[in-house]
This record gives sequence, C-alpha cells and structure tokens, in this order.
Amino acid sequence: MENEKKIVTIGGGSGQFVLLSGVRDLEDTQTTAIVSMMDSGGSTGRLRDELGILPPGDILKCILALSPYQNTCRSILLKRFRKDRRLAGHSAGNMLLTMLSRYTGNFPAGVAALGEILEVDGTILPVTIDRATLVAELTDGSRIYGEEAIDLPRGTQRERIKDVFLVPHHHDSVSVYPPVLEAIEKADFVFIGPGDLFTSIIPNLIVPGVKEALQKTRAKIYYIINIMTKFGETQNFSGKDFVLKLESRLGRQVDGIIGNQTLPSQKALDTYREQKSDFVDMEREDPFWENRDVHLTDLLDSNALIVRHEAGKLTRVIRDILG
Repeated sequence: MENEKKIVTIGGGSGQFVLLSGVRDLEDTQTTAIVSMMDSGGSTGRLRDELGILPPGDILKCILALSPYQNTCRSILLKRFRKDRRLAGHSAGNMLLTMLSRYTGNFPAGVAALGEILEVDGTILPVTIDRATLVAELTDGSRIYGEEAIDLPRGTQRERIKDVFLVPHHHDSVSVYPPVLEAIEKADFVFIGPGDLFTSIIPNLIVPGVKEALQKTRAKIYYIINIMTKFGETQNFSGKDFVLKLESRLGRQVDGIIGNQTLPSQKALDTYREQKSDFVDMEREDPFWENRDVHLTDLLDSNALIVRHEAGKLTRVIRDILG
C-alpha cells in the first residue's frame, strides 16, 4: 500500500527478536529486518563449521518474531535434539533452515521458504551472504576471534574492546547482500538495536556499503539503547557513550534515541552486578541530547527473569514516532 511506512531494523540476537515482536503489531507498515551473520556459538556455530553454511540462529529468531504463529512454533523450532549423536544440541529450526538453504541452493532462498511456511509478515535479510569471522582488538593490542569468544569474556579481568573487524573466509573482502542497500534506501525509518554493541550491532555496520547507505538514506534513524552494560564490551558506559560509539561507526548523527528509564528490581541489579553489568544511566540533563528526538520511558519487561525490553512497550513508543 502507498501509505504504508517502510521500517528497517538492524541488529541480531534476542534484542532484535523483541523489537520485531513489537513492530509486527504496528498498523500500515512494511518491515525489513537486517540481521548480523557473525554468530559462532552453539548449534549455529557447529552448522557453520561442519556444513559451511551461514549461521542460522539469529535469522531463525527474526522469522519467529514476525510470524503470527510465534507462540505455537517457538517451542517446536527452538527445541533441541538429544538422542541422535550428530543431531544432539542442534535446534529443530536451525536444522530446518539449513536443509531448506541447501536444497534451494542459497541461504536467502531458504530464509524466504521458512518465512513462507510460517507466514512471516515482513522481509528478513542477512546483512551479507559471505562467510566471515568477527575479530575484536582489545586495548592492550591482543585479539579475540569469533563472536562467541568475544561475547563471553573469560576470567574476572579483560581489556576493553578497542575495535572490531571482519575476516572473510573465502574472498578478499566481505560484500553486503544487495537487497540490504535497497531496503535502507527506500526506508522511512531505521531502528538500530537493542543488542550487544560490538557483537550484534556494529558487525552489521562494518560490512562494506551499509554505513554509506545509512549516511545517504532519507530515513530517520533511531537507536534503541540497551538497558544494562556488558562486561568486556560496554562496562561503565552511559547512554551517551553508547550513542557516541554508534555514531562514530555510522559517520553521522542519529535522528533519535529510544531509552529505558525504569530501574530493574534490586535483586536483578545485584545479580547483574555480580557479572560486572550495570544499569545504563541516560543522564537526561546533558545538553548532548538536545539535537536528537529523545524518547525516554518505561521499557522494562517486568515479567522477564532477565533484564530486557518489553515488546509491547517498544510498540507504543515506535507507534508514537511513526505518527
């Protein structure tokens, strides 16, 4: 429809699942999810290493999020095999997406096929169809290879991440999947996040062509800031620090910010503090925010065992932004 607003989301992991679960309920919108392809852990990592395919895990979450059958299918497709030695640990959804991709001959076709099965309302695009490894360079000059290793720092001390980059497996460089650029060009709104800054968000932006497309797009770009910091990645970050780091990668200022201002329970804060993770202070009085459309409200999922955004609350904020 001509009056539909075109929304693009950029991210990966559980953060984009929550965002898409909320965006799905918006009226008169077309949604395209751009998903990081750097996941290297668990079933996803094994399939990537053993069969040479792109990691299916984050894509599967996005398919479920945009499906009207999310609640029914989630327990089935995320169920992990236990009895067969080769299948043990793999999720049913990852295996189905892998087989569809191999049968159709390419990963995006497999994604579209699974989306057709689950009647997905929207489009899901891998940011690249080239296999690559995410590498983090730390402030002491050392490097960590692989999204899983970066995501789960070992020990009680680790230098902070200075930079991340991609190492291609079979080509001289990593190329953006062309429909990604078209989606960004045609978008009315782009929502980045929530998600781990260095392992879910920035890996999309360092694929050649993505940053440039975001610099040229007519779309309004909004950044959904995380509720908690993360040890080894963003410890001691304020909301302003998140924005500055993202904008340095974008090479431009974002148009707006969506942030949570509700404190989690003291029990949750104590649990996260044991993991060296703290509540993100938005410092609303800082004049830094004056040139951005700032939406600070209660976004906390009070029913979750972990601290995360609530899809319905995100929906209300984004509906207000869309006007």
